[in-house]
Amino acid sequence: MSTTPLTASLIDLAARGQLPLHQHMDQATIAWIGDNRPDLPQAPPPALRPLSRELLMRGGLPTRWWADPRLYTSLHGARHAMRTAALAAVLAETNDLDDADTTTAIIAAAVHDCQRRNDKDDQGHGARAAIWLAANADTVWAHFGLTATPRPIIQAATAVRLHDIPYQAFTADDRTDHSRAERITDVVKTADALDRYRLPKLKWWPDTRFVREAAFDQARDLAFDLVLVSERAYLAGAGDTEAVRYALAEKGLV
Repeated sequence: MSTTPLTASLIDLAARGQLPLHQHMDQATIAWIGDNRPDLPQAPPPALRPLSRELLMRGGLPTRWWADPRLYTSLHGARHAMRTAALAAVLAETNDLDDADTTTAIIAAAVHDCQRRNDKDDQGHGARAAIWLAANADTVWAHFGLTATPRPIIQAATAVRLHDIPYQAFTADDRTDHSRAERITDVVKTADALDRYRLPKLKWWPDTRFVREAAFDQARDLAFDLVLVSERAYLAGAGDTEAVRYALAEKGLV
């Protein structure tokens, strides 16, 4: 018989190797995250262009887009999606992406985890989300006030498909696909990696070994703050969208 208490925190469950399939933030875990703030270089985020701000304000996504609605409020749910989209916008600005590529990166980042089946490894969730995105492109782009066209659909789906595959594990086909959407894919993979401060083990936090992005280090302080502020707001009673918008506003991103 298991002796794990029903109210065990994610930090306790991770230490025991007993994390459940569906993982939700709790007060003890967010307190632990705050207590373990890394010594990060502090740099103000770049000023986002009006287009990016508008897209981020539309970033509250419908629950029905998630393959399993239980994940909508979990560690890979709507708050993670919105923060990842915001970090993609920041990285796009830092890398001088044009409006079209910035838009594609933000949309891809927003939906990259929506077809997950659980909060654990769930291999292949990127490929499932890419297929879903291609099949629902008109709906997704319309949500952001835009019209879907073939090139950004293909690029966004490529970035989503590759986001959960380590660079060193790329096949020849993966490398070919990456070359066709390289800047967008690298931004999405990096934005996803930057939001790992929400995870309940230090060894799972952002690591430069797994990204190809020069701006990674300068965005880490912002990424940490977005997690801390939005998760605290969520636990204080704010909805998923409202919690992240509060954090974005505090950092001057919307």
